[in-house]
Amino acid sequence: MASVTMAKALNTAMRDAMEADDRVVLLGEDVGTLGGVFRITDGLQKDFGEHRVMDTPLAESAIMGISIGLAMRGYRPVPEMQFDGFSYPALDQVISHLAKYRNRSRGTQAMPVVCRIPYGGGIGAVEHHSESPETYYAHTAGLKVVTPSSPADAYSLLRQSIDAEDPVIFLEPKRRYWLKQELDLPVTTEPIGRARVLREGSDLTLVAYGPMVKVAMDTATAAAEEGLASLEVVDLRSLVPLDEETLVASVERTGRMVVVHEASEFLGMGAEIAARVTEQAFLSLEAPVLRCTGLDIPYPPAKLEEAHLPGVDRVLWTVQRSLDY
Repeated sequence: MASVTMAKALNTAMRDAMEADDRVVLLGEDVGTLGGVFRITDGLQKDFGEHRVMDTPLAESAIMGISIGLAMRGYRPVPEMQFDGFSYPALDQVISHLAKYRNRSRGTQAMPVVCRIPYGGGIGAVEHHSESPETYYAHTAGLKVVTPSSPADAYSLLRQSIDAEDPVIFLEPKRRYWLKQELDLPVTTEPIGRARVLREGSDLTLVAYGPMVKVAMDTATAAAEEGLASLEVVDLRSLVPLDEETLVASVERTGRMVVVHEASEFLGMGAEIAARVTEQAFLSLEAPVLRCTGLDIPYPPAKLEEAHLPGVDRVLWTVQRSLDY
């Protein structure tokens, strides 16, 4: 086995997909010559040519519009939005067309577009470079929304997304790009729509996704070392479709749940998870489903992001609130 970073896993996934299917094309700002801001597409233009790895103008709406047109012509485009906050100019194309073409055509027009978006904070950047836009996409019917937390899932979920006939918003936790894992590529993990229990526990379920999975695992370790509680950790992996079965089964075992995410609390993924778990497992709950999230403010300056984002201490405090209920 080799030590593989998430960045390398994503790069290899795109390389393997392009070798397997010449309809797969990449496009975005600086994805070609530069290899992307985070070097995720490094070397791909050199090996596959400018006709398959295309640098675009700084125009996210155009990037998405071109991708939709390419899909209608039979290609399988993988556009990149350079940063999370830069994806907003493309929302009209995503909401009005990308998400609706399959339904609009009564199922006759597939829309195999995978929109890669580096997202989340923790890298010392400013607003528009550290945001968590997942709720916008999860709320838009017609889109799949996935986010890996490990190199293995990064490779497998990206390959599955490129093979899908429906559009996928692929959220890449940029602070985890250099997270390493011992594995051999290619690798296949659980399918889109399936969560994974990373750590079993008996007292409370911690639910996280993307960049917050490591925080949840570190919290579970700290809680065990302090004798506070035995925490079960669930990595969602897929926000849409959402694996309600795994969430309900976990809370039926533990009786308590805390959802952790970087995005603001109000109308975030935590609210939807809390509602669905409460509806389906109300009699199993010993306390309300609680949320530990980013603050309900615009993303702050870099020197304040540590106070804005959930860390182990804040998650432990939320866990204690649930246990004290």
